[in-house]
Amino acid sequence: MRWEVVGWGALALVLFAAEALAPGAFMLWIGIGAAAVFVLVAVVADVPLLWQVVAFVLLSVVSIQCYRRWGRGRDRQSDAPLLNRRAEQLIGRVVELDQAIVAGKGRAKVDDAFWQVEGPDLPAGSAVRVVAVQGMALKVQQV
Repeated sequence: MRWEVVGWGALALVLFAAEALAPGAFMLWIGIGAAAVFVLVAVVADVPLLWQVVAFVLLSVVSIQCYRRWGRGRDRQSDAPLLNRRAEQLIGRVVELDQAIVAGKGRAKVDDAFWQVEGPDLPAGSAVRVVAVQGMALKVQQV
């Protein structure tokens, strides 16, 4: 076995392993370039080292560009779009006021947390529905 064939194969494996250990979808594409040069050098004998390196660089750039153009999901739809938006998950819920809404501001307990609420003046204990979120305040209306 020729040293350059083994070298390109080893480089491809090292790059694939690096991608597996620290995923980020970047080393994979460079590894694909190395694997392509491995196949090229294994099939075609006596390719000068300079041309091998040039082919590796070009094939790596081409594979990265192919990924950027077609591989990345542009508008992936999530099955849980509100996962990291806790306040927006509360829209539509009916909660009880912990403190009266005076001058448009009050407080409600939702599950195990207290939230600032904004809405029409209402006494403590009133049931309100969360209709919107503005910053960290819940906009409510009387049920």
